[in-house]
Amino acid sequence: MIVAKFGGSSLADAAQFEKVRNIIGLDSRRTVIVPSAPGRRFDEDDKVTDLLYRCHAEQAAGESFEATFARIGKRYTEIAKALGLSIDLIPYLDEIVANIKAGASADYCASRGEYLNGLLLADYLGYDFLDAADVIFFDANGSLDAEKTNTMLAKQFAAHEHVVLPGFYGSTPEGTVRVFSRGGSDITGAIAARAAHAELYENWTDVSGFLMADPRIVPNPRPISHITYHEMHELSRAGATVLHEDSEHPVSRAGIPTNIRNTNCPEHPGTMITCTAVQREDFAIFAGIAGKKGFSLLVAEKELPDRSETFAQGVLQAAKNCGLNFQYLPSGINNICLMAETRQLDAVRTQLVKEIEQLGILHSLTIERQLAGIVLVGYGIIHNRATLTRIYTALRQQDIPVVMLNQGSGELSTWVGVEDTRMEEAIRAIYAEFAR
Repeated sequence: MIVAKFGGSSLADAAQFEKVRNIIGLDSRRTVIVPSAPGRRFDEDDKVTDLLYRCHAEQAAGESFEATFARIGKRYTEIAKALGLSIDLIPYLDEIVANIKAGASADYCASRGEYLNGLLLADYLGYDFLDAADVIFFDANGSLDAEKTNTMLAKQFAAHEHVVLPGFYGSTPEGTVRVFSRGGSDITGAIAARAAHAELYENWTDVSGFLMADPRIVPNPRPISHITYHEMHELSRAGATVLHEDSEHPVSRAGIPTNIRNTNCPEHPGTMITCTAVQREDFAIFAGIAGKKGFSLLVAEKELPDRSETFAQGVLQAAKNCGLNFQYLPSGINNICLMAETRQLDAVRTQLVKEIEQLGILHSLTIERQLAGIVLVGYGIIHNRATLTRIYTALRQQDIPVVMLNQGSGELSTWVGVEDTRMEEAIRAIYAEFAR
């Protein structure tokens, strides 16, 4: 069977609902459907989730939220009317208004977008509606209770042949509604795929899968037909966004592939994400390239060089103690370089400096800011030992200084550090080198 999640753009209006029903009807294995809240219908439009957050903010500020909520209600009633649905939305809308007036949380307000869309889609498809608050559970710390959730979902899926499960939210031990971070319907879909022992998790959105580079930077980048979860995770660390990062774990641990598809172009195969790598016959040795600004490079060097590795190990441990996520750049036993996001480094800098000083070793510490981190990802890199040379040469030809260049021991990814003002140029130069 297949679990299919449809994003906000896929369910923004009645015409999109029709596309979704047609897609579901093309394959009888699509028995569990996870909807998001309605997204934008046009550039200046508002997402329903944004409007719901606005309702909460207006109520909290002592202002009237009813005009904003009227826009929300109109969106849903227009969809229901255009599709000829039998469901009466008035009681549901009235209940939400009453709860907001009574001081409902921001999480509750935001979750109602998926909740209402789930009711509409279940009625439209003739599927059973399963409230996510009854089957998706968070623990007392606000983290997903994965095993309790998996057990309950598996039980419910066994009892229902066709199900619509709204995405984005669940419930706490106290029974209150809690939401995932934005884009969290991706997570719900992945959780559902694991519980259902699905053979495939489909994530339907408004793009035909991943591209090898950001099209806002590289003109007409090639599509990615296949990528592994590990490769996708590396790209997401450098800013590539199509699928919610936290949606990887439930399906990857269960060995379930994810297929990114386009609701508006359902004939396109999209991108298949799997646990294992395959030989790439088209284009080259890498899966993709991505970049992100806002990095800093921290360089720590001993004043008195010796053969002891204590200093390098101590700096690494200090960074880990601070919870700093970093790229480690092996350089020597007397000096060490770490590249990390500036905002995170600034937040822990005082603690980090203190812990390094506690090593009792004379040292200098410098931080270079305003850098961009660019990552070239792909298992194919391991088969081409000239990768680093090609990257360096491509950037040198464009007179782009290389601040950092690091290839991990597993050679899944290669990280490049450049001045943040040169990031776009650098990405284009590297892509062009490997696209030849």
